[in-house]
Amino acid sequence: MDKFSVIIRNRNEERFIGHCIQSVVDFLGDEVQIVIVDNESTDNSIRIANTFDYLDIKEILISKNDYTPGKSLNLGIKEVINPYTLILSAHCEITKFNSDSVIEILEKNNIGGVWGKQIPIWDGKRITRRYMWSNFTDDSHSNYWCELEDRYFFHNAFSMFRTEHLMEYPFDERLSGKEDRYWANNQIEKGYKIFYDSQVEVKHHYTEGGATWKGVG
Repeated sequence: MDKFSVIIRNRNEERFIGHCIQSVVDFLGDEVQIVIVDNESTDNSIRIANTFDYLDIKEILISKNDYTPGKSLNLGIKEVINPYTLILSAHCEITKFNSDSVIEILEKNNIGGVWGKQIPIWDGKRITRRYMWSNFTDDSHSNYWCELEDRYFFHNAFSMFRTEHLMEYPFDERLSGKEDRYWANNQIEKGYKIFYDSQVEVKHHYTEGGATWKGVG
């Protein structure tokens, strides 16, 4: 039985989505369920995704007028068929991942979600290196307080959950950004822990006009 389903948020990520999907296959196998939530892409990203015709890929379209980060993820979660969910941005490529170790963390008492390490690839996005290196350290820990944002930190470009937990605690669909931070802080208020696992990792491409999400992070 497959353990993880993968939700990929996409808008005009033709440069990266093929690498993103291939990395999922490399680490999770070719029987993995992939749900792509596409925000009215006008490039070739969906056509590239469709070249992986041997995979179980479901595509969901969300209009630009209806899009929020939280709503796109909640739509994807409704399609998940496996007990664990991995969320990826289409401009991320998995470089380290061990399903069993992540599941072991998720099954510990009071773990709401797990976020992994990101290696930034600078492709024109205006973002401070201090921000990246202060948040994505080599040490694993729980409930990381980000002084730059004055709140607990979490990042949905690369995050993992028990599917049942996400269905019980969906993301806020009213927010135009930072749905991950608000969700994590709400989880901590409810008594759950948010775990940063430095042993799982993605390359995260930061591009000018970053298409999948807005703002820093």
